[in-house]
Amino acid sequence: MAVSPALRAERSRIHDELLAEHTLMRRGAALVTASFSALADGRPVDVRTLVGTSRWLLEFVRGQRASEVELLWPVLRGLFPGPVAELTGKVAQREALEAELHTLARAVDTISAREVTGGSGEVLVVVGEAAMTGLPSAIRIQSILNRNLDEEEPLLLDLFPRVPDRDVARLRSAIVHGAPRTGPHLVFGLLEDPDRVPGHTALLGNFPASVRWLRRVFLTRYRSTKRALGVPSL
Repeated sequence: MAVSPALRAERSRIHDELLAEHTLMRRGAALVTASFSALADGRPVDVRTLVGTSRWLLEFVRGQRASEVELLWPVLRGLFPGPVAELTGKVAQREALEAELHTLARAVDTISAREVTGGSGEVLVVVGEAAMTGLPSAIRIQSILNRNLDEEEPLLLDLFPRVPDRDVARLRSAIVHGAPRTGPHLVFGLLEDPDRVPGHTALLGNFPASVRWLRRVFLTRYRSTKRALGVPSL
């Protein structure tokens, strides 16, 4: 039986969209880590921007990982139980990531609660929290994420082409569900910085046209955000 154009399009987007989401997490974690490093070193960082960006990353990572556990992996486990069970059985890695996300969230809340008005006491508390808790936790999150994604992606690259036609739409809906819902300036910017991600067009295609038309506006805001985070811009 001939495969419909719509089904071919769905199948071709699965891998690109997931890799784009993974790259967003990798780059987002690197951006937050770099900003915490700058703050811990005493370099100029806009604390509110760091708090907002960190919370965006925490929400995105938790949502994307939860979507995979609840929606993506069950579909693949039903089709390919052996290889998927071996990968998803690494409970310690998941627990380590969740613990670090919780630690970073506490550090961000502590920094957010401290109104930095220029007084030396507030500055010392914020810089100290960044150096002692925020930066180490951000580094560990980045390391765990990269390791997990490095393990997942080759398996997914092998399995996706073997998914039966009847399961393609269900699999893709699970991937779309894990895409970030907030921070469009970060999504647009990280998809292009330092270079455009494969799957860029597929992932942005899930945004309304009214949002996509604002690409240049979001990229301008992203550059401003990077400067505020103390990280070199595009």
